[in-house]
Amino acid sequence: MTVEGIRTDVPPSGTGCVECDDAQGWWVHLRRCAECGHVGCCDSSPGQHATAHFEETGHPVVQSFEPGEDWFWSYAKSTGVLGPQLAAPTSRPEDQPAPGPAGRVPAGWRTQIH
Repeated sequence: MTVEGIRTDVPPSGTGCVECDDAQGWWVHLRRCAECGHVGCCDSSPGQHATAHFEETGHPVVQSFEPGEDWFWSYAKSTGVLGPQLAAPTSRPEDQPAPGPAGRVPAGWRTQIH
């Protein structure tokens, strides 16, 4: 089903930020594109890949990809929005730390966030 940039039939691209994983980087929190499933890092993260994905594709809505969170954000409207249940899984693995992933977060990570 497609509803204003939200597809409930598309699974997430993986368990971590696609671009950070490719570059062996790290993230603070994860966001999932509600249209194509791309998992990117939040705006507090050094890479800010979820917003970059929106800017590149125009896909307007993300959902938190953190355990226990189900909120949506519309970049197009600059506000939270309501959305349906997306395809599983709906978060990163609970044993994956935030920030993460384990082994790639630098000791002084707090000085590197936005």
